[in-house]
Amino acid sequence: MGDGVVLSVSQLNRYVKSIIEQDMNLQTVFVQGEISNFTNHYKTGHYYMTIKDEFSAIKAVMFKSANMRLKFMPENSMSVIIRGRVAVFERDGVYQLYIDDMQPDGTGALSLAFEQLKNKLAAEGLFAPERKKAIPECPMRVGVVTSPTGAAIRDIINVVSRRFPLAELILCPAAVQGELAAAQIKAGIELFNREKAADVLIVGRGGGSIEDLWAFNEEIVARAVAASEIPIISAVGHETDFTICDFAADLRAPTPSAAAELAVPDIVRHREIISEAQRRMNGAAADRLSKERANLEIINSALRRLSPKNYVDNLALRCDRAVMAMDSSVRHSLTVRSKELSELCAKLDAMSPLKILARGYGIASKGGKIITEAQSVKNGDMIDVRLGSGSLECEVKQVRCE
Repeated sequence: MGDGVVLSVSQLNRYVKSIIEQDMNLQTVFVQGEISNFTNHYKTGHYYMTIKDEFSAIKAVMFKSANMRLKFMPENSMSVIIRGRVAVFERDGVYQLYIDDMQPDGTGALSLAFEQLKNKLAAEGLFAPERKKAIPECPMRVGVVTSPTGAAIRDIINVVSRRFPLAELILCPAAVQGELAAAQIKAGIELFNREKAADVLIVGRGGGSIEDLWAFNEEIVARAVAASEIPIISAVGHETDFTICDFAADLRAPTPSAAAELAVPDIVRHREIISEAQRRMNGAAADRLSKERANLEIINSALRRLSPKNYVDNLALRCDRAVMAMDSSVRHSLTVRSKELSELCAKLDAMSPLKILARGYGIASKGGKIITEAQSVKNGDMIDVRLGSGSLECEVKQVRCE
């Protein structure tokens, strides 16, 4: 362009754009700075922001096709390292940074994404203790969402078959790492709930790097776990680190084997508990039976004591005793009276006229009256003389009054 050439604004912007885009040094640049004026354009899915340092600032845009690969959400005041290119936005006549990739400065993108999602879901209450469901004590159907070929399912099968062989183990195969893993894990959880196919769910995999385990840090998995009506045990194979799935689950186990032990009871221990309970129950029943028998005997004794029959029997016994006493008294009285009578009879017998007559005396009577004085008769009277044996009819020849 020579002197005196008049350009339109569009021509000028187009020219500047062509110069910048021809500079290979600006096609791939790495820029360190701080995010400000961040805007998430939800309609298009593009991110708009300003990248600044202590002295300068540059506008930047990250199109949806690029930001879909981000594991974290950019925020104002976040220090980042950007890979992108510099170009001119011809309409506004400004040059800006077109971002292809972004990493947090000083911390890993995955770690930052983990903290961001954890804080977001915690604020929504997805990890609240009151949302946790109790793990059933004796689940008869144990569902598992994991890889069908991994070590996790083998460990779970071994533990469940050893501890509680009565339980039915149901596997829903799912990828546990890679781009499809989160969606398959979510689908497996929802399938179990939709079909009501299990009493408890184990969701997890064996150990690995944070990248390998990332499917269990995805938001869709966390929300599916939290929404499950079936209690879920998270069993991602890492001892010290947690995944978002661990926080959302009803119970966290450090390994799949430990999850299986938490999911089902130990049948041997339960048999011991049942046997001990049976022994205690039998002992208690025997004690109770003994006490009730004693109480029954007390009641029976009271009934016998208070029975009308016993009352009648007692009255009969008292009557018998009274009759016996009366009989004894009468007998005694008769004995005494008989003795007295015998004595009186003996006295009467001793005083009996017959006894006197038997000794040679006689009793003279006239007209049925005993003659006690001689002057009561006169010569010629007829009198009777009663002797000890027989009697005499006599005529008085002479009366002597001496």
